[in-house]
Amino acid sequence: MDYVYLVLGFILLVIGGEYLVRSSVALSFKLKLSKMMIGLTVVSFATSAPELLVSVQAAFDDFSDVSLGNVIGSNIANIGLVLGLSSMLTVIAVEKDFYRVNWPMMVLMSVLLYFFLWTDQELVRWEGIFFLILIVIYIIYLLNNSRIASIPEEANEQLKKTSNFKMVVWLVLGSASLYFGSEWLVDGAVGLSRAFGISQRVISVSIIAVGTSVPELAASVMSIIKGEKAISLGNLIGSNIFNIASVLGITAILKPIAVESPEILNNDLIWMIGVAVATLPLALIKPRNQFTRWSGFILFLTFITFNILAYYN
Repeated sequence: MDYVYLVLGFILLVIGGEYLVRSSVALSFKLKLSKMMIGLTVVSFATSAPELLVSVQAAFDDFSDVSLGNVIGSNIANIGLVLGLSSMLTVIAVEKDFYRVNWPMMVLMSVLLYFFLWTDQELVRWEGIFFLILIVIYIIYLLNNSRIASIPEEANEQLKKTSNFKMVVWLVLGSASLYFGSEWLVDGAVGLSRAFGISQRVISVSIIAVGTSVPELAASVMSIIKGEKAISLGNLIGSNIFNIASVLGITAILKPIAVESPEILNNDLIWMIGVAVATLPLALIKPRNQFTRWSGFILFLTFITFNILAYYN
């Protein structure tokens, strides 16, 4: 049954994330919010919903390693897997905001997470509140600089015509799918880890993390297939920022997250920070201001190496 729970959890998370984004964007149009506001807040939080539900569910089930490993592994997967594969398929342009705002913020969040966990082996409520304050400041900064910042359009114009009934159905389906998907994914992953003698940490930084990153991967690949090569690096970097600040921030406020496995500090977080830092030199090597196929190959190889070593160790 663990396999069934794991597969059903993956499927429901993908379905739930898709429907929640659609309903959220449709509701935003009904409320006459600007497209930029939708992209920066509604879509960003909605696409982080799978990670949030999984981390909260795991925290309340006393599986702290799953809560932390899910976000850490997801951040590594967003860069190594999603950005890596996307760059191998097509050149990804690097926007000015990457150097000025997004990259420094991603590295800052990553280092802060390591520092908070290193000091007392736990992410407590006040630290979660601090992360939420930072993400609010980040959003306000982006909104105030909207005239000079190139914000990619996230909303589908067809969603403007969505009926209220369909919007409510999407919201209910999305919420229910995310709830049951997160619960079954955690139960299945923990059950498999016990059956095969693999730690919950390894399962969470690999299988669960990839599962919660599937929506980002699917969206990127589909954009390339459709010939839309203006894939936004900012979206993937922003997803990592939101994963740390909002997902772990909210989870820590609801229930403090303890470090159960020393490998999270000694290995996983080091990899996450390293991958985050490595995106800068990869963007600066010739040809500059873009991720080429070679850059993508390096990132993808890094992701594969991390997962192999996680299981091997």
